[in-house]
Amino acid sequence: MKFQILLALRNIFRQRARSAATLVAIAVGVAGLILAGGFVQDIFVKLGEAIIHAQTGHLQVTRQGFREGRTKAPERYLIDNPDALKVSLGGTPGVAQVFVRLNFTGVLNNGKRDLGIIGEGIEPEAEGKVGTYLRYTEGRPLGDRDVDGIVLGQGAAKSLGLKIGDRVNLVISLAQGAVNTLDFEVVGVFQSFSKEFDARAVRIPLPAARELMDTRGAHVLVAMLHRTEDTGRVAATLESGFGPQGFEVARWNSLSDFYEKAVDLYDRQFGVLRLIILLMVLLSVANSVNMTIFERTREFGTVIALGTPPAGVFRAVMVESVLLGAIGALLGMAAGSLLALAISAIGIPMPPPPNANLGYTAEIRLSPMLVMSSGAIGFVATCLAAIRPAIRVSKLDVVDALRHGT
Repeated sequence: MKFQILLALRNIFRQRARSAATLVAIAVGVAGLILAGGFVQDIFVKLGEAIIHAQTGHLQVTRQGFREGRTKAPERYLIDNPDALKVSLGGTPGVAQVFVRLNFTGVLNNGKRDLGIIGEGIEPEAEGKVGTYLRYTEGRPLGDRDVDGIVLGQGAAKSLGLKIGDRVNLVISLAQGAVNTLDFEVVGVFQSFSKEFDARAVRIPLPAARELMDTRGAHVLVAMLHRTEDTGRVAATLESGFGPQGFEVARWNSLSDFYEKAVDLYDRQFGVLRLIILLMVLLSVANSVNMTIFERTREFGTVIALGTPPAGVFRAVMVESVLLGAIGALLGMAAGSLLALAISAIGIPMPPPPNANLGYTAEIRLSPMLVMSSGAIGFVATCLAAIRPAIRVSKLDVVDALRHGT
């Protein structure tokens, strides 16, 4: 076997120009997979973090059925003692912070016209520490001292023509059929990644929301984790502990339909790209091997005439292709990784995604799995491309092969 490898290396370096072209094709394909895969992975991570730190948090704990019934009868899904549950959740390994939200829907009135809104009563200081993906275009975030402050999404503020310092009335209908209203002062206008969210979202201090809804409870407890990668593990722990008590645990990715659709879209696009690169490498290697066999037909005829069995000829061609694939894949993995690091150091300015407000700076996110799988695709494509030519050369007629080129 050692002799076959050495002979294969000699043949590879003897055909320098053709071998170099084949190696370049393999390396470019592998590097392209690394760069494209790292770019898509960075989109997933950045989009996920934007959703987590602007809207959902990592995990949300609610009464069972809240997601389906909150629009019809939100009062049925109130958590009566959220502070005690908050303490219990905060003691779970992996949980960094827990805060309370009270959801409501209502009408915002500026004295001239109304706008239907989706609101949240929040703990301002706690939310401010993790809401890093909310950008305030005007004013400031809510603080714990804001008794009657309100912050609005940019779309909502624009619809009502509101600016900092304006007074607005928030009107909601209670479960008993009564109507409650409070007056607020606009202290901030925020912009998140989602235009749809900004068009309807308002946030007020939790005490004001409780007064408005005439309750001491809450709808949602939001858990922020130390690491996003621990979401599945912590969610399983909470489900086993709080599920039997009538609570359900929702993970951030299941709370965002936009994220799920974006991931599916980019996965399909990257799958098509993988297929294109695979075909490119297959055609390039197949062409190179065919040309090599054509030029070395008399050589293979001589080898067969000297008694080498067809299996030996097939093995010789495949060993050369395997070595080409391995060398090309390693070169592609190295080139792709270096390019990824260089591009990430510079950054790629990106416009806002569809239905989004904020642009961002993209990177090429490297992972061992991505690099290894890209190299494996290039290597396997090379080996597959060589099988058919290798079978054909192993079945050469000796007389015709020896006469080739004369």
